Amino acid sequence: MSSDRDHSATPDALRPETLAVHPPRVEVTGSVPLGVPLHQGHVFAFESADALAESMHSGDSFLYSRMGNPTVRTLEDAVARLEGAAGAISSASGMGAINTVLLGLLSGGGHVIAQRCLYGGTYAMLTDLADRWGVEVTHVSGTDPEEVAAALRPTTRLLYLETIANPTTRVSDIPALAAVARAAGVPVAVDNTFASPLLCRPLSLGADLSLHSATKYLGGHADVLGGVVAVRDPELLARLRHFSVEMGASTDPFAAWLTLRGMQTLSLRMERHCASAAVLAARLEEHPAVAAVRYPGLAGHPDREIAERLLPDGAGGVVSLDLAGGRDAGRAFVEAVRLASLSVSLGDVKTLVMHPASTSHRQLDATALDAAGIGPGTVRLSVGIEHVEDLWADLDQALGKAAAL
Repeated sequence: MSSDRDHSATPDALRPETLAVHPPRVEVTGSVPLGVPLHQGHVFAFESADALAESMHSGDSFLYSRMGNPTVRTLEDAVARLEGAAGAISSASGMGAINTVLLGLLSGGGHVIAQRCLYGGTYAMLTDLADRWGVEVTHVSGTDPEEVAAALRPTTRLLYLETIANPTTRVSDIPALAAVARAAGVPVAVDNTFASPLLCRPLSLGADLSLHSATKYLGGHADVLGGVVAVRDPELLARLRHFSVEMGASTDPFAAWLTLRGMQTLSLRMERHCASAAVLAARLEEHPAVAAVRYPGLAGHPDREIAERLLPDGAGGVVSLDLAGGRDAGRAFVEAVRLASLSVSLGDVKTLVMHPASTSHRQLDATALDAAGIGPGTVRLSVGIEHVEDLWADLDQALGKAAAL
């Protein structure tokens, strides 16, 4: 139980130096704050030694923000409710959420089945676990259940997928693949960052864990760094929460507060992201400077049927395109945009462009890049919420400069 002790009950008996350290507390009565309160403090006081000791064991009270904080818990509860989860664990970054899952579930001699095209940081972490811990990794397409079934081993501890792959926009057949893994007792983790809970809820499709880089669509305004993993099973939730606390990748309360503020407009932003991305993808497909466009909403996308089933409310805000002029054209394009920003992130209200092979997926060698479907001229476009015609004018002029090489 948090302390209600009034340390300023007798201010007349205290000296100024002490009063400065112990300001009076203002209790809210007769009303409820409309916004989420920011509990920035990292320590909480108790009335008795027994209460503090019990809190250390039970985890029911807030005592130290690495172990739990009211503002952070509000974020976790909000994401869990959106995802239909038993609960959620937030972290200081998207990689913090990814490592909560990978390090919390994998150990030496274990085996993980992972989608072939993954975020570069995830790929690098799996490679590091293989090199240092002897974790074996089998990469699969993410669309073929028989491929997953053939990859299963007695030592398999995890199936790891992305709802919409970064940056190729391949769409995983989560229900089909999860059914195979769960029948073998293997938990399924899905990085749902590109879709957000507004477009897809992996837990309802058979996954056990749904991960987000809260830095992206959940926050949405390029002003916060964070991650969160929603967990279906209460026992697995408790296990991973304990590991996360000990790992120490805790969420700063202010970051949690900013993420919660961003989430209030998530549905409006996702609607605009998807609508504009669909328009731009169709136009880019017809542009002579573009060799290929990959967007799940296009009729020619290889996973169009899966996208129609799993993403009925929109195919996301990320478009991947390959420029006809290869790496030089890609470089010229990302440097020629004026309204869009050259940035490594995504999911922002502003439109962002980047060259994956030299940035987010720099950890992959040429063979791995080719296997993931990332070419030398691949450009990732994260469509913001600006007016779509202004965006098209900017992209069109940049493509013209790229084509002039």
